[in-house]
Order: sequence, then structure tokens, then C-alpha cells
Amino acid sequence: MVEVLDLNDYELPLFSVDREQVLGHPELAKAFMAKVAASDAVMISFAEHNGSYSAAYKNLFDWCSRIGPKVFQDKPMVLLATSPGARGGASVLAAATSSAPFFAGHVKASLSIPSFYENFDASAARSRMKR
Repeated sequence: MVEVLDLNDYELPLFSVDREQVLGHPELAKAFMAKVAASDAVMISFAEHNGSYSAAYKNLFDWCSRIGPKVFQDKPMVLLATSPGARGGASVLAAATSSAPFFAGHVKASLSIPSFYENFDASAARSRMKR
């Protein structure tokens, strides 16, 4: 079974040590970590924002890393990225691929697809997801 998680379902206050002292570890971050723990593998499709992680991903990751540094919990991983540009999210994919092992992620494969709008039909994908 494949379960798709939407980062919009894990919206958290911006991470800071000061907020962590006040809030502790938010339930949504704990819930995300539980999803990773229950999985056989992790596949992440990264959006590249200004050559790096999206704010939504980085914020969730920061909260999760405070729960425990093994965010990816020794799971095999496939990492993906795309962007409208010719590099296809190569910068964020390189950052993710090189950092995942430090957080107990075992990257088995990665793929970058350039020129998103020329290579992907978003309307067809939405139609398939509604089924």
C-alpha cells in the first residue's frame, strides 16, 4: 500500500529553540514521525524554492529532528525533484541526497526531472488522483 502525505496537513509554527521550549514537540510533528516509523520505505518528491528546500518541508524537518535525530528511521529512500527549469531541482536533490544519511536515511535512488511543464501533464495527473 502507498500512502501519500501532503505537507499542508503538517503545518506547524516556524521552528525556533524558543518556541520549542514553550510548545514542546507538536503533535503534528509526532504524527509525521509515526508515519515514517510505520513505513517500509520513504519516497520524497522535493519542490525546489530558490535552490533549496521549500519552507514547509524544512520547517517540518526541523521540528522532527528535535524529536529525534534519526528522522528517516533507517528507512530505504527514493528522492525525487523537479522544477520548471532545465536543472530540474538538482540543487535541492543534491542537498537532500547528501544529508539524508546523517538523519538515518538510506538513499537507494534519486531522480531529477527538468522542465516540469514540458514533461508532465498536471491535468492528467489530477484526473488520475481523483479516481
